Amino acid sequence: MPLHLTKVAFGAKSREDMASWFATRGEEARLTTRYLPKRHAELVGGSLFWILKGQLVFRSAILGFEEAEGGKTHIVISTTLVPLYPQACRAHQGWRYLEDANAPRDLAEGEDASEAIPGKLAGELARLGLV
Repeated sequence: MPLHLTKVAFGAKSREDMASWFATRGEEARLTTRYLPKRHAELVGGSLFWILKGQLVFRSAILGFEEAEGGKTHIVISTTLVPLYPQACRAHQGWRYLEDANAPRDLAEGEDASEAIPGKLAGELARLGLV
């Protein structure tokens, strides 16, 4: 099972905003990070899950890692955004690991994310044992 990362979609205001940014980037994008993740070999083939307004909403395939200027690292990702069934996730700085078992599922063909329970409500219902 692949390992994944989570990252805040900093500056994005909506799903449409994210989709338009990725649409202008070609087939790959590079995100610069200060340090190469220790578990980078496990991450290739996994996904970078994007946090928007307290929910995991999209994922992008992690294609690899490259050395960047100044001793930094590029995380090379696909610009194809896969919509997810929204799952509550607290914002954080940088990136965090996400095990495959804890990753939200992809939205099925024809399924609409707006039909999903909002993240905060879903979290509260889960805490109460109702979902």
